[in-house]
Amino acid sequence: MPGSAEAHHQHRDVTGGWLRPAVFGAMDGLVSNLGLVSGVAGSSAGSRAIAIAGLAGLAAGAFSMAAGEYTSVASQRELVLAELDVERRELRRHPEAELTELAEVYIARGVDPELAREVARQLSVDPEQALELHAREELGVAPDDLPSPTIAAVSSFAAFALGALLPVLPYVLGATALWPAVVLALAGLLACGALVARVTARPWWFSGLRQLGLGAAAAALSYGLGSFFGTAVG
Repeated sequence: MPGSAEAHHQHRDVTGGWLRPAVFGAMDGLVSNLGLVSGVAGSSAGSRAIAIAGLAGLAAGAFSMAAGEYTSVASQRELVLAELDVERRELRRHPEAELTELAEVYIARGVDPELAREVARQLSVDPEQALELHAREELGVAPDDLPSPTIAAVSSFAAFALGALLPVLPYVLGATALWPAVVLALAGLLACGALVARVTARPWWFSGLRQLGLGAAAAALSYGLGSFFGTAVG
């Protein structure tokens, strides 16, 4: 019908959902371990030493990522829960003041004052709904949708480990040259960059080639530093 509102379009997930942290965790593992493997290879170390260094880098990086992500998300969650307790007490002790506060939010958005207060009153009948509304308006969070520290830690560990495995995998399987590790890691970065395009809406080749270029630069710089320090120390 002419003039009717369109209801058929869909928006992308602008927060990135699970894809963004997973892909960026994998890219972090790829770039950091590619740099480590390239640096050790540049120092003329043997393939066994490179494999050990790469696996050690994988374990250390994955545990570090998991610990950091767990601490960060847990701290954020604890802060939000503490603020929700404050809001819950205020709703219990000063219900009229909180109702007026909610009405003023709607008034600021252009709702008629009388209507705004009536809407706020009706929405505040249920204490849990009132808490959710105040949490969304004042804190910008949904009380029933807080992130899990455990899930964040496990997903970060897995994503980083998967990415970090690619540069060291050829050496684990018996490779004696650096180029298979570099090719495999750069292919992984190209794929990760293409996946990022699902979040950023950039062309897949743009995001993919950008990540490939950054990874290649990291590998080249690390290899050069490894060669320099390997010669200097030797």
